[in-house]
Amino acid sequence: MATDFHHFVDRGLYYNEKADPLSAHLFTIGGAKWRNLRMKLTPTFTSGKMKMMFQTLVDCEAGLQARIEQECQHKEPIDIKEVLACFTTDVIGSCAFGLDCHTFKEENSPFRIYSKKVLNISAIEMLKRMVAFSFPDMATALSVTLTPKDVESFFMKVVKDTVKYREEKDVQRKDFMQLLIDLKNNKLAEEDGYKHDGRTLTVEEIAAQSVVFFVAGFETSSTTMSFALYELAKNQDIQEKVRKEVKSVLAKYDGKITYEAIQNMKYMDLVLSETLRKYPPVTFLTRQCVLDYKVPNEDVIIEKGTTVSIPILGLHYDEEYYPDPKKFDPERFTEENQSSRPHFTYMPFGEGPRMCIGTLRSGMRFGLMQSKVGLASLLRNHNFTVNKKTMEPLKMKPNSFIFAVEGEIWLNAQKI
Repeated sequence: MATDFHHFVDRGLYYNEKADPLSAHLFTIGGAKWRNLRMKLTPTFTSGKMKMMFQTLVDCEAGLQARIEQECQHKEPIDIKEVLACFTTDVIGSCAFGLDCHTFKEENSPFRIYSKKVLNISAIEMLKRMVAFSFPDMATALSVTLTPKDVESFFMKVVKDTVKYREEKDVQRKDFMQLLIDLKNNKLAEEDGYKHDGRTLTVEEIAAQSVVFFVAGFETSSTTMSFALYELAKNQDIQEKVRKEVKSVLAKYDGKITYEAIQNMKYMDLVLSETLRKYPPVTFLTRQCVLDYKVPNEDVIIEKGTTVSIPILGLHYDEEYYPDPKKFDPERFTEENQSSRPHFTYMPFGEGPRMCIGTLRSGMRFGLMQSKVGLASLLRNHNFTVNKKTMEPLKMKPNSFIFAVEGEIWLNAQKI
């Protein structure tokens, strides 16, 4: 994945640029196309760019606060998964597409409806994906599509209309869409890391990257925050420690959630790291061997074309590295404890050049930034406990690409 990356460049996942343009995004494509696109997109996730988008993200926090206050007044248990999904939909909709989704106000918000369609895969659709990934050449010949047509039409129209409006009206906005439009028009400067190769992004490429950023960004962050709050609700001592840190840090910034403030919430970093260990967004990774590879010190050759699976969940629950792995213990991720473990025993977002672009190690990236804002907003003034409506132990969805819980996570929220 890292040391011998040139042998395992591709994921071996199916995509079809012509029949299913939204499937051809950074996560699925391989070879030279992946290298070219990765080179172009990496500069959009620098710390400077994340800081630029921070206020757009924080502007969505008011809706989250209003919803929690409303639920507290009614003294009803809160479906925390749904509340946080609305929050992250608003955040990603604003940062990825530059649009106000109004998910908290509109029960049938189009972005919420179509994001559910992308993620709620039927058994037939899951079988279709398995066949496409197992026999990609056949799937390509048959022009198999994995994106529902109504979903493709919705997102393509949103992107085309947004690009057209901004270009015609010369509108500039501090968001991910603007960075992609600048790439399309060759406006990113060399000092930002963009290498002009004579080929800009097409509208279809912009749409594909926007959609994967939207879907991955809203779902992974909302589930991570949901699992974190569930664990904090079960471990009141840890929850109180996080709350004390949040209040202490925000007091230094006039009570405001700022980019610098959340960077200083170090214990929350430990909590999120432990959450991602117990509940990684994906339970395994795949890499396709593109050159015959001899396993070091073994008489074994992995042949070109072989797909290799990496069991992320298995590594995260290995007692050799994480004693009592079912226990929620943020202290596992102190610098001292992390340094005592082999590097590749913790990979919630992958590792090496093909790790998730939104979580690159230098600086604070979008998913972590979003999760810390959401948790700080909720924990500063509310205490959470598990409601008896929550089915325990939690059961995970069997047909979801993202590691997500089946059903709801019901929590009680009390104003403090």
